[in-house]
Amino acid sequence: MISNALHPTFWAALFGWIVAQTIKMVCSFVETRRLDFSYMVSTGGMPSAHSAMASSLATSLALCEGFDSSVFALGCAFAIVVMFDAQSVRKAAGEQARLLNQIVDELLHEHHLSENKLKELLGHTRLEVFMGLLTGIATALASFRFIHP
Repeated sequence: MISNALHPTFWAALFGWIVAQTIKMVCSFVETRRLDFSYMVSTGGMPSAHSAMASSLATSLALCEGFDSSVFALGCAFAIVVMFDAQSVRKAAGEQARLLNQIVDELLHEHHLSENKLKELLGHTRLEVFMGLLTGIATALASFRFIHP
């Protein structure tokens, strides 16, 4: 049993994020046969860890406080904003970074520009967000079973 010092929703959200990031790392290992722990703090990819964390938090709030509670409504609204942001705003920022990197590559030979690249994998596809949602719900249900008194 995990310490009761923190609310079960904290643990559910943390585990949702850890599970999603671990899935990314394992998928990369299967593909490359190289264990890369940088996936534990990376953005982008399948499933969305932001979506997993937010949906795990909202699900845990529903289980702990009730589906009719105001705190669940707040958690739900937070999860929706996070998931919308992951598949739209952050995805657009990644596409802009990709375009800027292409422009810099073309101009690099003519001008003295920095060779530093912008991070392109920032956002998520709708499928990655949806899989993050499912990961978060499943993680919260599992966490609730083991953590909630």
